[in-house]
Amino acid sequence: MQHISAIQLKAWLDSTHDKPLILDVREPWEYDICKLDDSLLIPMREVPARAAELDPDSDIVVLCHHGIRSQQVAYFLEHAGFNKLHNVLGGIEAWAKDVDPGMAQY
Repeated sequence: MQHISAIQLKAWLDSTHDKPLILDVREPWEYDICKLDDSLLIPMREVPARAAELDPDSDIVVLCHHGIRSQQVAYFLEHAGFNKLHNVLGGIEAWAKDVDPGMAQY
């Protein structure tokens, strides 16, 4: 697993390279407040049962509120054979502060 900042993720998404899957592991009520476009919501508690929905060979960026749950999910997926995992340091809160100040925060 690699750790990336919100600014690095923004640069990646803006680049011409293949876009990663953004896996948001927050709860639905959190996702309803703010989210990244084209992200996939799978709450942390559902990841073990739904991991087969994800491609273990694709870049997956894991995101939560502050980066703690996403790191735990990334470790879980890493042990399940996923090898292109990226955890967003500071989570969606860092995105709101560093990339999109107009984004709703909670």
